[in-house]
Amino acid sequence: MSTNLTIIVPVYNEERTLTSIITALGAKCPEAQIIYVDDGSRDASLLMLQSGARESDTVVHKENGGKGSAIRKGLELASGRYTVIQDADLEYDPSEIKLLVDAAKAHHGSAIFGSRFLRPNPHIYKRFLLGNKTLTFVLNMLYGSHLTDSYTCYKLLPTELFQSLNLQARGFELEAEICAKCIKRKIPIREIPISYKPRTIAEGKKINARDAWKGLKMMVKLRFA
Repeated sequence: MSTNLTIIVPVYNEERTLTSIITALGAKCPEAQIIYVDDGSRDASLLMLQSGARESDTVVHKENGGKGSAIRKGLELASGRYTVIQDADLEYDPSEIKLLVDAAKAHHGSAIFGSRFLRPNPHIYKRFLLGNKTLTFVLNMLYGSHLTDSYTCYKLLPTELFQSLNLQARGFELEAEICAKCIKRKIPIREIPISYKPRTIAEGKKINARDAWKGLKMMVKLRFA
């Protein structure tokens, strides 16, 4: 894995999976700059990061503000050639980050998205599948794009390009903002297939209908800005 990679990991009440994600990232991306942003967790997440992260990793603590605000904080510190987002809940497999990096190297100046719908992922819940498909359909209609998975966590961009998007979202609507701004700036978006193992609401899945509504508003706002 290239030393030119930054991985931003937003963390909010993820004590159940943190040890596993720290271990997996260290093993699969040993030379990457890893930035853990604790978004005001109320459980033991921050203590686990402070004790379990590698000395070379960065652990940032901030007041709770949402996933978008955590990603924006991480982008301020990113120094690798490329930056990718990795959720802390183990729904996405860190071993597949290399696939995104390889695609970015092959397609200079592109945004690389890992799509959960370019290969069979039978464990996706129908409720969230419908929500994602609806959001992606609206985005494609508004912007004339052909994405399959606009709300994927795995979004990798050249770091300078990522930082230049001037992201403003505080919550999950950040996913819509990244897509919309890339399209408006004519940044090529290339999707590659990834695996996906969703957790249940009982296990802490956080995105909901309110987040979807915020995403739709973000798409419309940026389309006609």
